[in-house]
Amino acid sequence: MVKVGLTGGIGAGKSEVSRLLASYGAVIVDADKIAREVVAPGTPGLAAVVAEFGDDVLTEDGALDRLKLGGIVFSDPAKLQALNAIVHPLVGARSAQLEAAAGPDAVVIHDVPLLTENSLAPLYDLVVVVDAAPETQLDRLVRLRGMSEDEAKARMSAQASREQRLAVADLVIDNDGPLEALEPQVREVWERVGEG
Repeated sequence: MVKVGLTGGIGAGKSEVSRLLASYGAVIVDADKIAREVVAPGTPGLAAVVAEFGDDVLTEDGALDRLKLGGIVFSDPAKLQALNAIVHPLVGARSAQLEAAAGPDAVVIHDVPLLTENSLAPLYDLVVVVDAAPETQLDRLVRLRGMSEDEAKARMSAQASREQRLAVADLVIDNDGPLEALEPQVREVWERVGEG
């Protein structure tokens, strides 16, 4: 098994790279998706979050109100730490289950937005960074995701810097250009990790 950590700043195009790698046969373990799954209605994760933060963090239909919870935890480092203490072990356990189910010959791509921020690079055989200039990221967030420029800049500044991400990279995919320029680079990475 080859374990690859895939990361990149918001708007860099990591999701598209992940999609392409999946189309080549990689097993994708998406940390953001798992983080939502482990606090879905009826899960022990959601029960633990409610026990810690109260029923006020639930919507009327019993789902986690992410906006309300975010307002609580991002203004209080101790509360953010309490939330992470609940969610991170659950995400880690589920990621390990998915990785184990992939089989010994699989190429497992761990799609981890906060790989750099959480110093996770040593967990992987290889770290691939999807890189784009900050101007490109900003343009994509405003034009494609409908964010205001201020909102996009705030999200970008909350993440590791471009330099920090590049410092942990074993391979870099340059995604400043058009989509057509991305596929050959992703194919080259796949050939290196998946077939090489």
